[in-house]
Amino acid sequence: MPKVHAHERARYPDLADKIAVVTGGSRGIGATTAHALAASGTSVAVVARDENALAVVSDSIRAHGGRAIAVRADCTVEADVSHARETVAEQLGPVDILAAFAGGNGMPVPTAHETAAHWREVIEADLTTTFLATSAFLPAMLEQQHGSIITMSSAAARQAAQSNAAYAAAKAGVIAFSRHLANETAPHGIRVNCLAPSAVENDRMRSWMTAQQREQLAASFPLRRIGRPDDIAAATLFLASDSSSWITGITLDIAGGKIML
Repeated sequence: MPKVHAHERARYPDLADKIAVVTGGSRGIGATTAHALAASGTSVAVVARDENALAVVSDSIRAHGGRAIAVRADCTVEADVSHARETVAEQLGPVDILAAFAGGNGMPVPTAHETAAHWREVIEADLTTTFLATSAFLPAMLEQQHGSIITMSSAAARQAAQSNAAYAAAKAGVIAFSRHLANETAPHGIRVNCLAPSAVENDRMRSWMTAQQREQLAASFPLRRIGRPDDIAAATLFLASDSSSWITGITLDIAGGKIML
């Protein structure tokens, strides 16, 4: 199947001149989403922990004619997220779009071997980060009476998978949080939607799976391929744009058809 290139993405003119924050934006899905938003004319604050990786993403966006700032923050730390909010407000202005994508730690761990420390670490990384980012940027959206929030769950929250139970529980929590928030904020013109990707090829996957293993994984999907970061970025742009203006409170399964099995 041909690869989707950045220039082939759908464009949403209404995203031009808007301001977006992408947490977890230094790599993979977050970085690709930041690039996609910038290509639509959105000013993007790329937020993550790794300053070097942040610089690569923001520099690349600017090199392609986009507007981006890099904001270093550990999204499990309230003070860091608050500082990120202040930085974005000072350098870009009030935020219209929040892509709360920080998270990870889905590697398999048998529950019998799960530790309390690892459990808390995963819940913090995948659920608390979503809350803290939302808590930081929601007040300005309420004041403006508009905004779009897109959260990141996982197919692991929808079906039994190989990931650890803490990850599945955290990502299920993201779905419930997003649905509750959508209902709470809809009267204020704010839409909240959630993405639930299945396996997406990235550097981490390539480091721990051989090409043959990835081919076998691809064959397990009805659409016979692994997901790509562009697949999730495309869905994010749609949900951030006015093209989805009557959509809120959904969880969109980006799973190559596997969710129907």
